[in-house]
Amino acid sequence: MCTGANYTTRDHYFGRNLDLEFSYNETVTVTPRNFAFEFRKEGTLQTHHAIIGMATIADGYPLYYDATNEKGLSMAGLNFPENADYKPEAEGKTNITPFEFIPWILGQFETVAEVKVALATLNLVKINFSETFPLSPLHWIISDRETSITVESVREGLKVYDNPVGVLTNNPTFDIQLFNLNNFMHLSKNPPTPQFSDELEFDVYSRGMGAIGLPGDLSSASRFVKAAFTKLNSVSGDSESESISQFFQILGSVAQQRGCVEVSPGKFEITIYSSCCNTDKGIYYYTTYENSQVTAVDMHNEDLDGAALADYPLIKEQQIHTANNRATAESR
Repeated sequence: MCTGANYTTRDHYFGRNLDLEFSYNETVTVTPRNFAFEFRKEGTLQTHHAIIGMATIADGYPLYYDATNEKGLSMAGLNFPENADYKPEAEGKTNITPFEFIPWILGQFETVAEVKVALATLNLVKINFSETFPLSPLHWIISDRETSITVESVREGLKVYDNPVGVLTNNPTFDIQLFNLNNFMHLSKNPPTPQFSDELEFDVYSRGMGAIGLPGDLSSASRFVKAAFTKLNSVSGDSESESISQFFQILGSVAQQRGCVEVSPGKFEITIYSSCCNTDKGIYYYTTYENSQVTAVDMHNEDLDGAALADYPLIKEQQIHTANNRATAESR
């Protein structure tokens, strides 16, 4: 399971939690403008916008989980089991496989408005990348600085939803997730006002009581509500430090800890990584389950006119700064 979100202060930020019980050796990957994307049914995209994000590189091809292009358009695929339904190739449609969907979108478009036009003829076709990497059941959040949409290929066809909260988790379908927020409209960041009865006196005995009833479990429906409430009520300064710290706090509100979600005997789903990309500057930040130190990769430090992928393995071990180590003490 996973959670994706975007957030705006002075700059715009986009990222996600990847929640799984195993890793596919993902790396922060920069795809330059002249890396050729060879699509299974739609020819080759020889030149395109540069892209940075998290990917597993298989046979030289970046299988992106989440990414941002140099124009600030961002996209992430999240698990959507039992609901995702990919189609046979269809004449008169743009036939793109789900593993090609992120590069097809981010390689060509700059805004969500442009993406909406292109989606009118899109068919997400059921073609595996390989026997080793079969298709995953996914749906997607696509965002620019101004707006977000959710894209779902389901049994009835391709559904495109406006996403006013800028958050996505997993099941159920997005329309149901959004409608479910109606059940929590009474929640507030402010202290509660007694409504129960005029005949009783009530004591607001703790801070935070305005949000009593906010879900705290790790189901996808509850994480959607929790992430939306946290994001929409978040307050941050405009500095890069304050902005990325706040974004990681938003994702941290729905992170998964080892031991809380057992998917099979002795195997637990955890938040393998959390990402936060400054989409205006093209800087991709991340933390991992065991490494809470923020690591950054700047796409503009690469040769964006090149043709070779640049990838950076995740720093997974905890990085600890000792403030009073011997070298520091002797230098005083």
